[in-house]
Amino acid sequence: MRSTWLSDLARAEVFLKLESLQVSHSFKSRGAFNAVIARRERGAAANLQLVTASAGNHGRALAAAAEMFGLPLIVFTPADAPQTKLAAIRRHGADLRAEGRDYDDAERLAQGYASETGAEFISPYNDEDVIAGAATIALEMFEDTPGLETFVVPIGGGGLISGIGTAARAIAPACAVIGVEAEASCAFQTSVRAGRLVEIVPGPTLADGLGGNPDPDTITFAFIQRLVDRIVTVTEPDLAAAIVGLSEAEHLVAEGAGAAATAAIVGRRVDVEGRRVAVIVSGGNIDRARLARLLA
Repeated sequence: MRSTWLSDLARAEVFLKLESLQVSHSFKSRGAFNAVIARRERGAAANLQLVTASAGNHGRALAAAAEMFGLPLIVFTPADAPQTKLAAIRRHGADLRAEGRDYDDAERLAQGYASETGAEFISPYNDEDVIAGAATIALEMFEDTPGLETFVVPIGGGGLISGIGTAARAIAPACAVIGVEAEASCAFQTSVRAGRLVEIVPGPTLADGLGGNPDPDTITFAFIQRLVDRIVTVTEPDLAAAIVGLSEAEHLVAEGAGAAATAAIVGRRVDVEGRRVAVIVSGGNIDRARLARLLA
């Protein structure tokens, strides 16, 4: 969808990819369903036990996929994950374990469970099938909006930008790929500058889906080093302004992580003047009370 509001602000042609309207209201459905389907096609047993860690959206999407294919799933999340995400995980019948101190702790719990029980751990980002699912976003955008010159993409664990970057480089090698992290939790910007993965101490952020450190063995770091032109950070006021702006100008509901790429435009963290720009609105699962406070 072309955004007149953002196009005027950036002096560019800005197009929004509305993954907030996707099944489960985030882009995570693409990777979750692709991961389950791929494992079934590779001959995984019908009684396969799945386990994952999630800030909320991947858990919800994987719960929907597990429900569709009749597979048991355990989802570890932070204890303070947004209730709208936790309620959706429960509705799909997954075994929700909201026990983590934060995302990093939830991931450790899920990986430990997989090691102890033999369950199949499906990472929200560190998984080739999940990354391939995310790549379909770029395929759709190139089909619908020819001539795109820049993608602006949120970075959490890096699966989304790894997929989009792979597809963009294959289809339009000159296309720029810009990553966006929350200033309060910028693990990949820090790591790229250091030339190696660096563990950070993440702070609280409206973009809860972008918080935390990636798996030390994640495959996404190599993708980001190779495919991403630069990474910028956005502040909490940038994120708040983006959520409110999407609601007022576009009548769209976006969560903090989902609005991060928009925040980079709103906060003038990227210069895209004169270009045709794809901005990914990656999710819309925000608690009602939080949204009401921001809009007030």
